[in-house]
Amino acid sequence: MNKPNFALSFLALIFISTTVFSQRQFTVKYITEKIDLDGNLSEDIWNQAGTADDFWQFFPTDSVKSGQKTSIKFLYDDKNLYVAIQVFSSGNNYVVPSLQRDFRAGGSDNISLVFDTFNDGTTAFLFGTNPYGVQREALISNGGADTSGFSTAWDVKWKAETKQYDKYFISEMEIPLTSFKFKEGETKWRFNSYRFDTQNNETSSWANIPQNQSIFGLAYMGDMIFEKPLGKHKTPMAIIPSLTSFIARDYETNKTSSDVKLSADAKISLGNSMNLDITLNPDFSQVENDNLVTNTTRFEISLPERRQFFTDNSDLFANFGNTREANPFFSRRIGITRNKDDENVQNDIIAGVRLSGKINKNLRLGFLNVQTEEDLPNEIPSNNNTVFILQKKVFARSSFGMIFVNRETFKEYDFIDESERYNRVIGVDYDLASADNTWVGKAYLHKSFTPRTDNDDYSGGFNLRYNSKKYNFDVFSRYVGTDFISDLGFIRRTDVFAVNPTAERVFWPSSGKVNNHSISFSPSYIFSPDLDYKNTDFDIRSRYRIEFLNQSNFRVQITNSYTFLTESFDPTGTDGAAELPSNRGYRYDSFELDYESDRRKKISFSVNPEIGTFFNGEQYSVDGDIRVRLQPKFFSTLRLDYRRIELANGFPSASIWTIEPRFEITFNKSVFWTTLVQYSNRDDNLGVNSRLQWRFSQLSDFFLVYNDNYFTKTIEPKNRSISFKLTYWLNI
Repeated sequence: MNKPNFALSFLALIFISTTVFSQRQFTVKYITEKIDLDGNLSEDIWNQAGTADDFWQFFPTDSVKSGQKTSIKFLYDDKNLYVAIQVFSSGNNYVVPSLQRDFRAGGSDNISLVFDTFNDGTTAFLFGTNPYGVQREALISNGGADTSGFSTAWDVKWKAETKQYDKYFISEMEIPLTSFKFKEGETKWRFNSYRFDTQNNETSSWANIPQNQSIFGLAYMGDMIFEKPLGKHKTPMAIIPSLTSFIARDYETNKTSSDVKLSADAKISLGNSMNLDITLNPDFSQVENDNLVTNTTRFEISLPERRQFFTDNSDLFANFGNTREANPFFSRRIGITRNKDDENVQNDIIAGVRLSGKINKNLRLGFLNVQTEEDLPNEIPSNNNTVFILQKKVFARSSFGMIFVNRETFKEYDFIDESERYNRVIGVDYDLASADNTWVGKAYLHKSFTPRTDNDDYSGGFNLRYNSKKYNFDVFSRYVGTDFISDLGFIRRTDVFAVNPTAERVFWPSSGKVNNHSISFSPSYIFSPDLDYKNTDFDIRSRYRIEFLNQSNFRVQITNSYTFLTESFDPTGTDGAAELPSNRGYRYDSFELDYESDRRKKISFSVNPEIGTFFNGEQYSVDGDIRVRLQPKFFSTLRLDYRRIELANGFPSASIWTIEPRFEITFNKSVFWTTLVQYSNRDDNLGVNSRLQWRFSQLSDFFLVYNDNYFTKTIEPKNRSISFKLTYWLNI
C-alpha cells in the first residue's frame, strides 16, 4: 500500500472508531395525551411512538440477532418520559429471586434501559424492571467499563406497571425528566438497552456490543432523537425529613442508653445539570452491616460505602488515584474514626453539603463539605472535611481532573498534636478511554501536606489496558512515598514502588459446552524506596479460566509469593502470640480452584479451596456460598470462610472461621425483612442484624432494626439494641 492510501485508510479508521457506535437511532415523539400505566398499551398514541427493537445477542455469542423479540417504545411531554416495553420469551417460567427494589440483574429475567444524557460516553442513568414489575435504578460511571462504575445506591422517584401475558410481559414506565440531568435545549441522548432471558439462556442488547466489553458499557450505544428540544426542570427541590429512635444495652459496662434524633436532607436542582445536597444531623442506622472479611495480610482492607449521602455522584469523588491501593478520598473516613484506645468508633456528623454535576458539556464540578462532632471523653476532635474537584472531558471519552482534599481541626485540643491539626492533598488525574473502549488507562500525581512533614510526600502511578476479544494486556504501576498521608483517603501502604503487568489470551470455541476459556500470567513486584528499592514482595499468578454455556465458570490458579517483613508480624492474629521476625524474607506458594454454578437454578453455589505453604509454615482454606431461591418471596445465602494456618518453629497456628447466613423475605414490593447472622471466632463475635423495611410511599420508608452481639467463646451477650427510622420524601 502506498503512503497516501495508507494515510487515507488510517484517517478513515479514526473517523469510523469515533462514529460507528451510534449508528442506530429512533425518534421520541412529543405528546400532549395522557398515558395510563396499566401494562396494556391501550392508548393509540403508542402506535406512533419511536421504537428500539431488533436486539443483538451478547451471550452466548455477539454475532447474531436475538432469538426472542424485544420492543421498546418512547414518548414524552414537558414533565415525563414514557416507555412501553414488550419482552417475549419461550414461556412464563421467569426467574425472579425477590420482590425487593434494586435487584441484581445476572441470573434472573429483567430488562434495563441506559441513558447517556450528556452524550459523553462516560456517565449514564439506568432504569430497569422485571416480569413482576420490580424496579431498579443505577448510576453508571467510568464509561461502564466494569462493575466498579455501577451503583444501585442512587434513588429517584419514577413509576412502572407490569403485566404478564402468554410468553411475554409488558412494562410501562413513567420517568420524570427531573430524574435525569441534561443540558437545557438538548435534542439527542445516547441510548442502549440490555436484557437477561434465563429461559433461553440468552443476554441481548439493542446496540451490538462485543463480548469482551461490559454489557452496560457506554462505548456502544445508539441515539434517541427528541422531536422538540427538552425544556427546563419544573420541580427543583425535595425535602427528606427523618425521625430515628433507639434503645441499647451494653452488657460489658452494664449501661443502657436511648435517644431520639431528628434529621433532614434536601436535594435542590440548580438548572438541569447541577445538584445541591444538604444533610443536617444525619443518621445511618438503617444501613446494612458490612460483610465479614478474613484479613491475613499486614495491611488495611477497604469496604464499600453504603450511606446514601456519600453514594450519590460518588464516581466524581471516589475515582482519583488508585482506588484499591492509594485513593486520596475515601468517604468512609468521614463519620468513622479512632478513639483514645485506637478503636474504630462512630463519629456523628453535624451537617454536610455537596454540590455536583455538569457546568457545561465538557466540565464537571464536585464540592463536598462535612463537619463532624467532637467527642471529648473519647478524645475525638471536631473536624471540617472538604473535597473540591474539577473534571474536564477531553477527546472522545477521556478526562482530565483536579482534586483538593482538606481535613482540618479549627479548635485547639490538648490531646491533638500539632502534626495532626490538618492534612491536605492536591492532585491531578488523567483518565483514558478510547471511543471503542479498546484502550483504557489512568495517570495521576498527588502530593500531601501535613505539619512537620514535607519529605517523601508524593503518590503517583499509571495503568494502561488493551482489551480485545482474543488478547488482553495490562500494566499497573504506582509509587507511594513514606510521608504521603491522606487522612480522608485509603492508602493501603506507603514506601512502595510497584509494577504489575498482565497478559491474557482468550479462546472462543465455535461448538461444545464452553463459551470461552483463557490463560493469563500476572507477575506483581513491590520495591521499597527507603531500602534502596529492595524487592520486598512479589506475587506471580498463572491462571486458567473456563466460562461454560450454562453460565457456570471454573478457575485454577498457581501463585508464587515472596514477602520480606520490615516489621514483625503474626498472620494468625492470635493475642499475645510470638510474631514472625522482621528483616527476613519468606517464600511460599499456593494452588487454588474456584467454581461457581449456574445462578439461574433454585439452588446455586460457589466454592474456592486453596492449599499451599505460607510464610514459614502451611495454609489451607475453603470459602464459598450456597444460594437458595423460593421465588419471589424468599432468598437465602450461606457464606463460609475457613482458613487453617500452621506456622513452624513454635510460631502460632490457628483455625479461622467466618460464617454468614442471610435470609431475605419479600412479602410484596413494599415490605421486606432481611436478617444477617455473622460469626467470627477471630473477632470473638456472633452478631445478629435483623431489619424490617416498609416502603409506604415512593422513596419513603419505615425501618425497624434489631442488633444483638455475643462473645463466641462464652455466648454471653456483648450489646443489644433496637431502633426505628422514619423517612419521608417530599417534592416541592
